[in-house]
Amino acid sequence: MKLTVKYGTREIPFQVIYRKRKSLEIRVEPPDKVTVVAPQNIPRQAIKDKVKLKGPWILRKLLEIKNVGYQEGKKEFVNGESFMYLGRTYSLQLFTDETLKKPEVKLYRGKFYITTPVKDDAVIRDAVEKWYREKAFEKIKERVNYYQQHFNMQPSKIRVKEQKRRWGSCTSKNELLFNWRCIMASLPVLDYLVVHEMCHMVHKNHSEDFWGMVASILPDYKWRRNWLKKYGIKMDL
Repeated sequence: MKLTVKYGTREIPFQVIYRKRKSLEIRVEPPDKVTVVAPQNIPRQAIKDKVKLKGPWILRKLLEIKNVGYQEGKKEFVNGESFMYLGRTYSLQLFTDETLKKPEVKLYRGKFYITTPVKDDAVIRDAVEKWYREKAFEKIKERVNYYQQHFNMQPSKIRVKEQKRRWGSCTSKNELLFNWRCIMASLPVLDYLVVHEMCHMVHKNHSEDFWGMVASILPDYKWRRNWLKKYGIKMDL
């Protein structure tokens, strides 16, 4: 269902999705999409009132996305295409070798090198994503071990997976789950994501105690979090 509210002189159109849930969630996604996920029994006017109340935040997020210069579309796997890894951008050098069974991906002297048996974007993308996943797991595990000194409990498991709407999560059993795209961020930002989820082993919410614990480990966590909010939409294939 599509609805619109007016905030000041601006109209905010948004899509409503009803689900079996207790609370209402507002999502702002590139390029200019606003979605409300609402409980099934909530009145329409209550939804509109909530969106209007969050008007400043919604407009600010839309402006941030616009300022970043979001461009819809996937990567083109051609020579010169850019890829992010640990906060730096590397250009692609593509080679063809029909004797290979599958593409080979490596980072060497400031460039991404992909040698592939066939020039098939889907095949190459899968190989690059696999490379990112492997690197993400290695680096995240290393950073978890580094910050373990601040915690009395340990994660039951560390996993890197596909997560479209979040960078990480911590389950009730203290299993830490991370979006494989995290490895595209700079190390300070990756550290923030790691510490954030590790603090959820202690505090399962975003209370003052939770943020206080994050700040005790990373006093400058706010700029790291803001970097992610601003540039995170560029971290994709």
